[in-house]
Amino acid sequence: MSVFRTTVLAMTTALALATRLPSTLSAQPTTMPGYSPSAAAIQRRLEQAAIQGPQAMRARSHSAALSKEPHVAGTPAQKRTADYVIGQMKAMGLETELRTYDVYLPHATGVKITRLGRDTAVLDLQEPGIPSDLATMLPQYLPVNGYGGAGVGEGELVFVNYGLIEDYATLDSMRVSVKGKVVLARYGRSFRGIKSREAEKRGAVAVLIYTDPLDDGFVQGDVYPEGPMRPLRGLQRGSVFNGTGDPLTPGYASTPGAPRLKPEDTSLSKVPVVPISAANAQALLAQVRGRDIPRNWQGGLSLRYHVGPGPVRVRVEVTTDAATAGTKQIYNTLGYLRGSQYPNEYVYIGSHRDAWGPGAADNISGTVSVLEAAQALADMAKRGDRPKRTIVFATWDAEEWGLVGSTEYVEDDSLRLKAGAVAYLNQDVSAQGSQFGGGGSPSMRAVLRDITKQVQDPRGRGTVYETWRAATGTRADTLEPPMGDPGGGSDFAGFYNHFGIPMADWGFGGPSGIYHSAYDTFDWMERFGDPGFQYHATAARIGAATLLRLANAQVLPYDYAEFARTMTRYVAPVERGLTQKGWNAAAVAPLTAAIARLEKSATMFATVRDAALAGAIAVASTPAAPLAANSSLLRVERALARPSGLKSRPWYRSLIYASDVDNGYSTMSFPGINESIRYGTQAETVAEINDLAARFGAAADAVDDARAALSITPKR
Repeated sequence: MSVFRTTVLAMTTALALATRLPSTLSAQPTTMPGYSPSAAAIQRRLEQAAIQGPQAMRARSHSAALSKEPHVAGTPAQKRTADYVIGQMKAMGLETELRTYDVYLPHATGVKITRLGRDTAVLDLQEPGIPSDLATMLPQYLPVNGYGGAGVGEGELVFVNYGLIEDYATLDSMRVSVKGKVVLARYGRSFRGIKSREAEKRGAVAVLIYTDPLDDGFVQGDVYPEGPMRPLRGLQRGSVFNGTGDPLTPGYASTPGAPRLKPEDTSLSKVPVVPISAANAQALLAQVRGRDIPRNWQGGLSLRYHVGPGPVRVRVEVTTDAATAGTKQIYNTLGYLRGSQYPNEYVYIGSHRDAWGPGAADNISGTVSVLEAAQALADMAKRGDRPKRTIVFATWDAEEWGLVGSTEYVEDDSLRLKAGAVAYLNQDVSAQGSQFGGGGSPSMRAVLRDITKQVQDPRGRGTVYETWRAATGTRADTLEPPMGDPGGGSDFAGFYNHFGIPMADWGFGGPSGIYHSAYDTFDWMERFGDPGFQYHATAARIGAATLLRLANAQVLPYDYAEFARTMTRYVAPVERGLTQKGWNAAAVAPLTAAIARLEKSATMFATVRDAALAGAIAVASTPAAPLAANSSLLRVERALARPSGLKSRPWYRSLIYASDVDNGYSTMSFPGINESIRYGTQAETVAEINDLAARFGAAADAVDDARAALSITPKR
């Protein structure tokens, strides 16, 4: 999981976001949106067969094979993971493809941090191996943040808390500048690339980032190998690239002959950025004095924190292979289960394979989920139960560097995706605990909830849905468990944030402090993350059944009434933002009306769809009508993606969700509008509101077209 983003923990603890729905809890329904009664009965049996397919012991075997060594993108070890996946998919009988791209991926070749002053010392940066866990004893990728700058930075040290924009505002109020200084920031509360960007913007000459034990170390529990949390000398690697895809081919695929920017002409960091352990952070902070910290800046280390600057000075030196071997080949794997009736309509499930270490949790767990779902459906196809639409099982490379592999793929296959992609299901850290969380486009949430009602929790606590409700404290029958929004930060971004293709994701989380470290190993997973690998198999069961639900539907089962109701919740914050600026809050009226129209259109469509499939409208037996309806349904969320993209980030086209441009982890709804409120003028904001209202109108038109296709009784 390359950005802690839509994490399982975030999804399961955001209780305030619980969705209020008109339906109440009930037993397993006999009807199924998008299916006639007879087709629904057959589909339930097929889904139960798919659910039985994934096996925990086979998942364990895949995990052991794929996480036996560190496999950073661009290394031979990572190519070996691609070969393994392709071999497994071929053995299943799937059609396979190894898609390669040559991308800018400079690897660190050297890193050195020297504490200068009364007792000059070179810091030991490596994570110590644990003899009982052989994978931790293998050579590690150097502790340098991906896409950080090469060179030397030296200066007094300044502690900037989490390195948030508001933290720098606090420093400004204290008259503390980081210009010409080395910055020390804590991981958490924002994407590491934002921390790097803000420090560099303010003149810092180098950036050090550490994980405080207050966040995921001994303050939270026993550390590995005694417990699941981060050891004091553990550290968190990761990219500091704030974009997506190959930085040298922005917005288009890095195929042979494609024009490429010069690295110096990109927004990549120009200063060294290095992750360090809490132990090394303590060695530095122990000699920092200067201004005392604000009250809420104290972390979990056994000393009193100070802001500085200095008096300790730090020298940071990083070298990379950018000049000699900066471009490297990456490998996406694709397995195809061709559809029997609609082979040019595609349902995707994907995960990234690359990691900063052995990556058992992040993200071999997701890759195992994809493999097990593929095995289940391939076995069914061999028995004659082939899906109606084509299912694509993908594993992506270089996600950890900035969603590189999946971004290059969607830019490369844009025409096919725009024309025929039904949905994308994402598996990123699908199993490192027992607590379920899910999310995605609001149009997909009803399907995911219904699938979890069919899958049993491995601990015998009922269905996954029942344990989900209990864990999130969802008691009222009129409420559903909270679900996460697709703001960005994982491989769904190319599908949803770039093209407006509906998506869903899910996984099982728990206590963990091994994120992006050498300790994310098979042994850690077997001891703490998922002993028995039952939750790996359970994630795959949900995936297999969800894929079949979408692949076999007579009418695609999107819920645009729930989508519209969810959108309505985002209007009030826009009104508040306008009011706080002293602008006319009545400007939201066209948007409110357009969303209401979408809800009305969606409700009417659902009524006609259900009647048609039940046989009340003769069109249900005419193949052309569902085809036309589905074609219209594919336009709905695509209509909400603006070809020119956001003004801040043109690659992000969806006007519904994006990661916050100043945070990276948190999700911003209606980003075009809300970024304009934050940074633009009243006129620009009103234009954004009107533009989005028009797009909601186009989305409602698409739903109306789908209803019309199902409403017309064919001529005899």
